[in-house]
Amino acid sequence: MTYNITHTTTYDYTAAVSVSHHILRLHPRDRPEQSCLHNEIDIAPRPVLTQPHTDYFGNPISFVTVEGSHTRLAVTSRSRVEVRPPTLPAPSETPAWETVRDLFRADKLDAMVEACEFVYPSPLISDHPGFVSFATASFTPGRPILEAILDLTRHIHSQFKFDRKATTIATPLAQVFKNRRGVCQDFAHLEVGLVRAMGIPARYVSGYLETEPPPGKPRLVGADASHAWMSFFCPGTGWIDADPTNNVLPSTRHITLAWGRDYSDVSPTRGVILGSGEHSLKVSVDVVRSNSDG
Repeated sequence: MTYNITHTTTYDYTAAVSVSHHILRLHPRDRPEQSCLHNEIDIAPRPVLTQPHTDYFGNPISFVTVEGSHTRLAVTSRSRVEVRPPTLPAPSETPAWETVRDLFRADKLDAMVEACEFVYPSPLISDHPGFVSFATASFTPGRPILEAILDLTRHIHSQFKFDRKATTIATPLAQVFKNRRGVCQDFAHLEVGLVRAMGIPARYVSGYLETEPPPGKPRLVGADASHAWMSFFCPGTGWIDADPTNNVLPSTRHITLAWGRDYSDVSPTRGVILGSGEHSLKVSVDVVRSNSDG
């Protein structure tokens, strides 16, 4: 499946900004199930400096500097991405979750050290005393890990309500867990925290959903903006994605942008400005299936 993606971010400032520096994560990743065929980023005003980099987690990023008085900054990323179905094992054939947990205990680390860092709390996903008891209902003794993840994903989807007004980007995860309301970012953080509480590596994934689905297919929640889901490590297979907002294992309608420990590692735009006043932010995302895919 091939998609054309337009992601526009606009900052309007109440007072003129003289200099601004920004880190952009707007280049979709390449991975076994995905290839970024094209990406271009237009910025107005035009930056005086643009430097591409790769961050610690392997996400493509750009560092840009804009100089000269401006009251608006508009960043538009246009990408063409091919997405292929992942190759997943049968849930019953995955190892027991306890086997996976034990692989990442400090006295048994070996070649999977890279995944180990995703076992621990991160800036936006702290330990919570209720996480283990909530997750234990899915992580029953000896249960294959993918079966456990599928069950946990269903429980989050059924017990938590999607509510755009319930949270902001600064809402603590403990409040989301208590109120049982939030958006895709909250639910991705929650499932990552629950899985980590069971000793399993889990990471936060940001990306996009197909804006308009093909005839007969349901429209996925979160398709009108950037989306978020989670991924866990399964020995013998690697990282497997799960989307608790929509209760699905992502396939060809999810486009991966970046991943990290939590949202603080992967925000699409982040910057520092020299100037006074406040700003407003507007983000729009359009993900359209290529005509060549029918």
